[in-house]
Amino acid sequence: MDQVLQKKNRCLGVLIGGSGLIGGTLAYYFKTKTPDEFDIRAPSSKKLSIRNAQDIIVYLKRVRPDFIINASMASLDSDAQLAFEVNYLGSINLARACSALKIPYIHFSSAAVLPHGENLAEEDQLPLTANLTNYAKSKLMAEKTLQHMMKEHDLDCTIIRVSIVYGEHDHKIQGFHRLLFAIADESMPFLFTKRGIKHSYTNATKIPAFVHHVLLHREEFSGQIYHFADEEPVELDDLILTIRAYLEVKTPREIYVPYSLVMAGKFVLERVAGFLSWFGITARLPPEYMFLRNVYLPQVLSTKKLQESSFIDPAPEENIYTRLPGLVIYYLTRWAHLNLITRFREEFIGNDLESDFLRHPDELLNSIHADSATPWPALLETEELAALPDDDDPADDGDSL
Repeated sequence: MDQVLQKKNRCLGVLIGGSGLIGGTLAYYFKTKTPDEFDIRAPSSKKLSIRNAQDIIVYLKRVRPDFIINASMASLDSDAQLAFEVNYLGSINLARACSALKIPYIHFSSAAVLPHGENLAEEDQLPLTANLTNYAKSKLMAEKTLQHMMKEHDLDCTIIRVSIVYGEHDHKIQGFHRLLFAIADESMPFLFTKRGIKHSYTNATKIPAFVHHVLLHREEFSGQIYHFADEEPVELDDLILTIRAYLEVKTPREIYVPYSLVMAGKFVLERVAGFLSWFGITARLPPEYMFLRNVYLPQVLSTKKLQESSFIDPAPEENIYTRLPGLVIYYLTRWAHLNLITRFREEFIGNDLESDFLRHPDELLNSIHADSATPWPALLETEELAALPDDDDPADDGDSL
């Protein structure tokens, strides 16, 4: 990659999954922090479907990128076909393209491929069995095939495993944000976990700096898997109670619900949802319910390999607790705008204009017509300047051929 940077002014990269939390964070970073080094293209699935090999071939022949980053994923509750085609087949299609073009491939994987336990290393993986969830199975298969391609076909690839990702600008309510939503919505009456169960968390805002570093140091990071997570794991019950205290809500109460009781409740809810479908009412449990067992068992990723690498954490003091105030304000404001949560509406987004819009729309309309409906003066000045003759325009010189 260093040689490529010397030959070209900017490296051209293709980012898949740019609309997600990780992909969006990457796109924003490269656009604002490294505009002189990198030119990032983030085609939508309408322009480039990674499920279609021909789409990839045509697009890459035209763009000719210097590297590809794959941050795409199918929804957690996708059926077997979609999970296989997006998480596995799409990932391998991109890898085959990178292998042919001899360019680096950065692939994002998930802690879903790991067993439960603490101090889990990069070499650890679940056994590939039929009873895995579609998501975990497809992600695990992708990792195994990429490892095979790195060994047998000299694929220049780095696999980045993330744990529970947190960050702003996630338009989906999933993962950590599902937990935050449940507490804010006061729909979690008790603690659905055990005391002291620890999990690793991944700060989305730190990911781009690591990817940037990985791209610039291919000799060190090529052919490797890295766990990218905060150094210190988090006790789930402590995190839940911290969020509760921050939001000043009464629930969840500090009562730990046994796993057997939770599964019985899940069974009842599934039957109720099936019953409602008879009346044309669609009711679905959140996709995170498939990972209920995970909140009763620890999963702590070892970051020793990351810490011993040449990468330096740009904000070592940041973690889920330090980012929590900003996350709460951002997501409660967003959810209030979408009418998903009403309890905190006045606190986070209440203002005079909203009040007038709700209660006195006629008075608001008249005031806007009186004060705020005229053309913007700043743009009028621009139009006047554009109408003046341009001294550098040959057509204004008086002579023409």
